[in-house]
Amino acid sequence: MEGGPSYDDLFDAHARRLQRLCRLLLSDREEAEEVVQEVFLKLHKAQDQGAAPTSWGAWLTRVAVNLCHDRRRAGWWPRWRFRTDRIEDVGLVAREPNPEEAAIGEETLRRIWTAFRRLSDRQREVFVLRHLEGWTTEEVATALGLRTGSVKSHLFRAVRELRAAAGRSFR
Repeated sequence: MEGGPSYDDLFDAHARRLQRLCRLLLSDREEAEEVVQEVFLKLHKAQDQGAAPTSWGAWLTRVAVNLCHDRRRAGWWPRWRFRTDRIEDVGLVAREPNPEEAAIGEETLRRIWTAFRRLSDRQREVFVLRHLEGWTTEEVATALGLRTGSVKSHLFRAVRELRAAAGRSFR
C-alpha cells in the first residue's frame, strides 16, 4: 500500500491505546487482548484490499468498539472469563502518585471504578470514546449508530454517576 502508513507503524501507534480501550469496555484482560488481535487482523485484510480511510486511528477505534459490543451482546464470554482480573488493574496513569495522593485518592478511586463498572454498556462506551479517546459527540454518535441527543443523554448520566461517586465523603 503506497503512501499510507504501514501495518507495523499503525500497530506501534495504536495497539496500547486499543488494548486499554478494550479492557475498559470489557473489564477482562484476555478478552481485550483477543479483540485487539482481531482488530489488527481486520486492519491487515483492509490494507490488502486497498482500503484507505481518512483516519486509520478512528477506523481502528470504531472496529474495536464494534467488536467489544459484539462480544458483550453475544452474552457467553462473561461465563468463561477469569474472575481474578479487576478493572482497577488497568493502568491509566503513567506516573506514580505521591504518598498524599495515594492516601487521599485510594478510596475515591475505588468508588469511581465501582461506579464505572455499574454504568450501562452504552454509557461506558460513550464515556470512554468521548472523554478518554477525545472524540466529538458527532463522531461518537456516528460510530455507535446513535443520535447526538442520545449520546449526550448517555454521557450526562455517566458523568453524573461518576461525579457522585467521586464526591461522596469518606465513610
